[in-house]
Amino acid sequence: MKLRIRESLLYFLLKLIKKFDKRQTDLKYFNPEEVKNILVVSSTAIGDTLMSTPAIRAIRERYSHAKIIAHFNVKNMELFENNPHIDGIIPYYGGWKKFFKTIREFRKHKFDVAIILHGNEPQATPMAYLGGARFIVKVPNSNRFRFLLSNSNRIYRWDDFIHGVEVRLKSAELIGCDIKDNRMVLPIQNGGEDFVKKFLKQNNVDDNNIIIGFQVGASTVSRMWLPERFVELGKKLIQIDSKIKIVITGSPDEYSYCKKIAQDIEERTVVSAGEIPLKYMPSLIKKFRVLVTGDTGIMHVAIAIGTPIIGLFAVSDPNRSGPYYDTDKHLIIKKNRTCEPCMSKGCKYPVCMESISIEEVYKATIRFLEENYEIRYSS
Repeated sequence: MKLRIRESLLYFLLKLIKKFDKRQTDLKYFNPEEVKNILVVSSTAIGDTLMSTPAIRAIRERYSHAKIIAHFNVKNMELFENNPHIDGIIPYYGGWKKFFKTIREFRKHKFDVAIILHGNEPQATPMAYLGGARFIVKVPNSNRFRFLLSNSNRIYRWDDFIHGVEVRLKSAELIGCDIKDNRMVLPIQNGGEDFVKKFLKQNNVDDNNIIIGFQVGASTVSRMWLPERFVELGKKLIQIDSKIKIVITGSPDEYSYCKKIAQDIEERTVVSAGEIPLKYMPSLIKKFRVLVTGDTGIMHVAIAIGTPIIGLFAVSDPNRSGPYYDTDKHLIIKKNRTCEPCMSKGCKYPVCMESISIEEVYKATIRFLEENYEIRYSS
């Protein structure tokens, strides 16, 4: 209730401020040649931010001499600190945390334009406006704060696009960017390969091993395959070849959950959750022959660096958030939702994920090993 009151007060305050704003902020007044400072906002989850990186590249290519500052989530911004297309990062702390401090930081940069590629509302658009940006672009633009946007004349909704990458590229197009490349950008960070090599060596994993990754957690329960099925899959996989080892990835908060799955598999299984800094995760995932995962940020990391995935989907739509390119390199197992209405983020038990059997994921994994590495296994 407090958040709604706060949002409503902000809405009416901004309506009043906008009424007296004499600047010409519609896109028809936008002149790319006058742009010196750009704010790009992608302040949500890892996967969402990775899907913003093609648009950020396009913005850099169009505005090669401009200063581009990113507004990324403080929880994952270390993963993007070496992005070659930005000049700095202003952290987003979540919700209303440090709301006015962030606005003050925005104002220091005197942004000519802000492009909201993916941001939490009701914070993202008001912060960009109060932060001083004359032009603000956002797609989709159907929320109640759209009166602050420079592209308010035509309404875009999520359903107007197929994939999440396309939504973000549209925002870049609106400020004159030419889209030449839709691939995500995630350079390997310095020190990552050495750190990961040392970690794997300490856990008796070397270059002779065939490493299969399990991403067992997710942002919501609805996107998680059942832990007992990961256990049974792991047991079946390690029985077919002594060189196979399993690395279970996850956040530090998921360590106990990951550890329990590893213990139940019993052998040749390593837990990286809490052991590998987020910024070095690409170096670890690059070593996987394949990653078995739900719709997660780590799935998008794997796609970005070229590691094949077996994506397990039910609640979410792989056409919207799955692989956008190299689709022949990855395999998606998609099942229908079983509950109506779907509880989505409020789900307590992922009934629909039960539809994904151990056997089909096992056979998919074997197929990856056989096709990509010319190893023949009996399934």
